[in-house]
Amino acid sequence: MIGIFGGTFDPIHYGHLRSALEAQEIFGLTEVRFIPSATPPHRTQPATSAEMRRDMVALAIQAQASFICDSRELERAGKSYMVDTLVSLRQDFPDQPLLLFIGTDAFNQLTSWHQWQRLFDFAHVVVMTRPSFTRQPLDDFFIARHTEDPTTLANTRAGKLYFQAITQLDISATAIRQLIARQRSPRFLLPDAVVDYITHNQLYETN
Repeated sequence: MIGIFGGTFDPIHYGHLRSALEAQEIFGLTEVRFIPSATPPHRTQPATSAEMRRDMVALAIQAQASFICDSRELERAGKSYMVDTLVSLRQDFPDQPLLLFIGTDAFNQLTSWHQWQRLFDFAHVVVMTRPSFTRQPLDDFFIARHTEDPTTLANTRAGKLYFQAITQLDISATAIRQLIARQRSPRFLLPDAVVDYITHNQLYETN
C-alpha cells in the first residue's frame, strides 16, 4: 500500500512528518509520497515558489528511505487538482492500493473539491482525526463507502472511506511563517535542514 500526503508544505514541519510516520506504521505502508501542490485550487498561491517548497520537502524526508518527495504536480500545467494527481499515480501503480490521507478540515470541505467523487475511483480516502474527534453524520455517498475494517483497504485498490485517529502535533505552517516574520526562531518545529534552507534563502521574513 502507498500513502499519499498532499499539501502546500509552506513549510513542511514535524506535524506533517509525525502524522505520516504514524500512518505508515498503522497501515503497513510500503512508502509514503509527499506531493507538494504547485498551484493549489482552494487557496491563494503561496508566496514561496513550488520549487522551494519541493526542496524543503526533500530536505525534511532525506533520512527516511520510505518517504518520497513526488513532484508530479510541479510538472503539470494548470491548477493542482488532486483527482488529476490520483489518475497519474494510478497509471504508475495500477495494482497497488492507494491511500489518500487528509485532515478533518479537508474532509469537511471535500465536496467542494474538483470532481471529488472521482477520488474514490482511484484511491481510498483516510481521514486523520484526533483521538477525541466526533464524526458528523455521513450522507449516503459516504455511508456506501465507509468501512471500519482496515483490512479492506489492503484487499482493494480504491473506493473506501476510513477514519483513523492520529497523534496530531499542534504545529501550523502559518504560525511558523509568523514566527519568522517576527524574527523569532522556528527551530524544533521543523527539521534543522529545513530551518537552514529557510534562513539561507531568507524565506518568510516579511508577511
